[in-house]
Amino acid sequence: MSADDNPALGEDWFPSRWGAEDQRGNGNLLSPAKVLEALTLARSGETIPLGFPYTPDMPFSPGRSFSLRLQGQSSGTGGPVGAKSRTIWNDDFVCTEIGQMGTHMDALGHLGHQAAGGCGHCETLLYNGNRLADVWSETGLKRLGIEHAPIFVARAVLLDIQGLKGEPLPRGTEITTDDLIFCLRRQGLPTEGWLRPGDVVLIRTGHGSRFYTEAVTWYDSSPGIGLPAAQYLSAFQPSVIGADNFAIEVMPPADPDYVLPCHQHLIMRHGIYLHEGMALDALAERSVSEFVYVFSPLSIVGATGSPGMPFAIL
Repeated sequence: MSADDNPALGEDWFPSRWGAEDQRGNGNLLSPAKVLEALTLARSGETIPLGFPYTPDMPFSPGRSFSLRLQGQSSGTGGPVGAKSRTIWNDDFVCTEIGQMGTHMDALGHLGHQAAGGCGHCETLLYNGNRLADVWSETGLKRLGIEHAPIFVARAVLLDIQGLKGEPLPRGTEITTDDLIFCLRRQGLPTEGWLRPGDVVLIRTGHGSRFYTEAVTWYDSSPGIGLPAAQYLSAFQPSVIGADNFAIEVMPPADPDYVLPCHQHLIMRHGIYLHEGMALDALAERSVSEFVYVFSPLSIVGATGSPGMPFAIL
């Protein structure tokens, strides 16, 4: 199956290696054996949060918002009840783009490609060749929603590109395959077999250091991987690729004719989950390269992604 010569997808990019009906992608690699393998990395039992708090001060992509309101009055949302306990309670209401805000994971149905057909006809396709017209609904995705993602407990590797370069990468800087390999050598990791199928790789670009200090412009541009680096990483069959920027890949794109090619290559062609807006400084400060990565996406049926707090176990 051609993809209009799109280098991000290439030829015969579907059906998936997991079968034409698959909705989990490389999440299929997370077997009980992989979980047990990951847990052998735990030494101290220390847990490190890998996400940012959700606040009105965090960066907003254009058109998005976040607000939290406590219901009721200053005396509480409800109560008092019980003649002697006089129990009250507080409830809140959160309004936001649930899957695409702050630290979040993209579902496999998040992004697609409009493929040109004969006679000027176009058809929009998602992971595993699913037609957007068959999947989309006002109440959520009928297929490929975040509820199909697994619970992630996996070995993870941090590639500290900021540490390699000695400073946060400038906005718009493309991370190359050579950068990733030089980073492996600097961190004392092998350049062969450093990542195994189902593992997680997290990339520290330095853009996370701008999350609050440059919140207004955080989504304007960022450093990130280019398509060749994405192709290099996908060959190792990771279940997740994450970064401390908002798109994993460099923005704006190296070629304006190919927007979000790494998303297309990683999500659509390979079924790899992307974890965006991560907080990775604490790991880098401890000079940690390998650790246990844990994340359980909110099982919101039909959602294009999930917020939440990923964490590392050291």
